[in-house]
Amino acid sequence: MPIIEELTIFVPSIYRESNMSNNTYPSVLLIYTGGTIGMIENQETGALEAFNFDQLIENVPELKRFNYCIDSYQFTPPIDSSDMEPSLWSKLVKIINENYNKYDGFVILHGTDTMAFTASALSFMLEDLSKPVILTGSQLPIGKLRTDGKENLITAVEIAAAKHPDGTAIVPEVCIFFENHLLRGNRTTKINAENFNAFRSYNYPTLATAGIHIKYEFDKIHKPNPNLPLKPYYLYDTNVIVLTLFPGIQENIIRNILNTPGLRAVVLKTYGSGNAPQKPWFIKLLKEATERGIVIVNISQCPTGMVEMGRYETGLHLLDAGVISGYDSTVEALITKLMFLLGHGKSDKEIRELMNQPIAGEFTKI
Repeated sequence: MPIIEELTIFVPSIYRESNMSNNTYPSVLLIYTGGTIGMIENQETGALEAFNFDQLIENVPELKRFNYCIDSYQFTPPIDSSDMEPSLWSKLVKIINENYNKYDGFVILHGTDTMAFTASALSFMLEDLSKPVILTGSQLPIGKLRTDGKENLITAVEIAAAKHPDGTAIVPEVCIFFENHLLRGNRTTKINAENFNAFRSYNYPTLATAGIHIKYEFDKIHKPNPNLPLKPYYLYDTNVIVLTLFPGIQENIIRNILNTPGLRAVVLKTYGSGNAPQKPWFIKLLKEATERGIVIVNISQCPTGMVEMGRYETGLHLLDAGVISGYDSTVEALITKLMFLLGHGKSDKEIRELMNQPIAGEFTKI
């Protein structure tokens, strides 16, 4: 199991005037990991390259109009979204934990390709979170004239600082803010590489919509106990795989996958409401794998809807083979939850039980 390296936190101030030294002003830590929002076009090659974080802030002077204390932490070098990995999730957890009592909320600037994975992972790794952790980014670099980055960043900061009259956070959970919509992080999937509306939460409602005002859906937002201390987690196990079924899939392929050395869990993407082939060899391979202690979780290839393995005979065969339901989870949530549970030494029985319980609002249990 990987152990996170020691990390020294350096927080240069974006905007902290002397008259803001008391605690009456909201405070936000802005964490820049990388991504398109912080890119600039190379004039010779035309390729997008990361540029200095200070330049990014220079492109958003509107941040200075907030009556907030906004500090920043920069990943050096910036991480391309495609290179994001669990060790960096642990780094984010450590940054948030070490600064948890200093700030009212956190905004993470992140590349869009793996943003939903990071948001899902953080929702499990930050237990008893009672402050906002808002991930955002952009489809166009911040320096482009039509960039979506400015509005995303400005509104994410405002949401991260928002409080109820009693001083508790309005959105005390891990979320993604993109194109005027605030979504629960572990319910979100990237669905578009071309449009600004890049993310969708198919099976859980939007938590807030930004228009002239920010309209919060208070009944949909998680309500933690603000008196409980944050419990950060850093360990994970990446011996998991996604197996997507398709007509004509070969027995030897599934056999080889399920017998991969070190494999501990499989996200099985099935048809419709959780249906799969009834071929005896297929069910036999699944049953043998579950009996070896491999956790197999059933999720639909349909983005909307829920797995109901008791609905059709094909689903009942999966139940008999020891496959468990993923309900209406996203692939991102299932993968990261399995990594999280496996990494913390849970037994096969404990993992199967916890995969059937929403521990961070990641699915709807019927």
